[in-house]
Amino acid sequence: MKNLLRAITIFTIGLCLATAGSPIDKVPTANEKLPLKELRIFAEVFSRIKSEYVEPVDDKELIENAVRGMLSGLDPHSAYLDQEEYRNLQVGTSGEFGGLGIEVGIENGSVKVIAPIDDTPAERAGLAAGDLIIRIDDRPVKGMSLNETVSTMRGKPGTSITLTILREGVNRPFNLTLERATIQVASVKSRTLEPGYGYVRISHFQSRTTEDLQAALNKLRAENEGGLDGLVLDLRNNPGGILNSAVGVSDTFLVKGIIVSTKGRGEDTGLRFKAGPDDVLAGAPIVVLVNGGTASASEIVAGALQDHNRAIVMGTPTFGKGSVQTIVPIDENTALKLTTAKYYTPSGRSIQAYGIEPDIELVRGELNVKENPVVVPLKEVNLHRHLNQEEAATDKDQGEDDKAGEVDKTSQKPPFLASEDYPLGEALNVLKALNILGRRTEH
Repeated sequence: MKNLLRAITIFTIGLCLATAGSPIDKVPTANEKLPLKELRIFAEVFSRIKSEYVEPVDDKELIENAVRGMLSGLDPHSAYLDQEEYRNLQVGTSGEFGGLGIEVGIENGSVKVIAPIDDTPAERAGLAAGDLIIRIDDRPVKGMSLNETVSTMRGKPGTSITLTILREGVNRPFNLTLERATIQVASVKSRTLEPGYGYVRISHFQSRTTEDLQAALNKLRAENEGGLDGLVLDLRNNPGGILNSAVGVSDTFLVKGIIVSTKGRGEDTGLRFKAGPDDVLAGAPIVVLVNGGTASASEIVAGALQDHNRAIVMGTPTFGKGSVQTIVPIDENTALKLTTAKYYTPSGRSIQAYGIEPDIELVRGELNVKENPVVVPLKEVNLHRHLNQEEAATDKDQGEDDKAGEVDKTSQKPPFLASEDYPLGEALNVLKALNILGRRTEH
């Protein structure tokens, strides 16, 4: 037992030494003694498993499981990454991986959908932010780590997987069968809503998101010869991603001040990111759309633009992930994903567990466009012997006036934008109102 305890103690110190230059590069000092009592318990459990478990267990597997347990007990986002998981993480930030296209977290032993990624099997199957995945191919997820769950859902493109879903408002669990695909995430999409008004959707923050955003804005300006009078920045169901990309996106619209700051225990975790002098929209108003699937890096952008009064935030309260994860390589093949700090908006707000409150909250709903009325309401122009606009009105003018109250069904167009996407339609209305009133948001 003493030899085993000594070996575990050496392993613990060795793990700290092996990660030199990282936040856990620290050998216990006299004031931070090793917890010998707890290590004895660990050694006793290790010994019992080795000698009495029904089947032989590899030492490496036991130690890895112990490390996983340490990290999974901290918070939902810290984890041990083995060779495959570490590779998947590196691939995921580049924008291409195999799987379902879904961002998830752990809540009360179940896997919670933070957001489906646009144009992926998860989004097409109807998975929604807030859904709980309780089974994967009839295997309960309770007791599985987050990384194990993600690895199970990923697989060879073309293969099928069945998820059992628990959804608020639905009386009983239901199954969704999805076909895995090669996920190639285009993090930025854009289009012109109406002349002068642009729309940019950021679905995920990747290494090239800032550059892709600037290219999208250049394209929108080219489509609108008079420039942009306003922009809708859609961050709904954006689960986050790379911190530097969120900073770059925020800096695109700000000219000064703090974008985000981070605070942790380590000296190198206290960072402040500041905006540069250029605003690519030159002060044109912005509306940021958010919802419960807006998380992490996307909350940084919404919070920065809101605190600097650079944009109006519309939608529903965001997810509330205000922590920073640092990837700490252990060796060439494995790493720790460790929560090392919390981030704060420019005004000093921490959004951890609370999220960003929108300036204008929108209820979940839809707009049903009614058909043109059969009976047209009467107006002044329909009344007998109404006064003409001009005294010298001709008979032709009179005839046209009499027809003015009729509805031209060939030229009238329903508000398709609001009926297809109610929050987006409301965002466009706000941009129009700001321009009509001649207002420009301060920044």
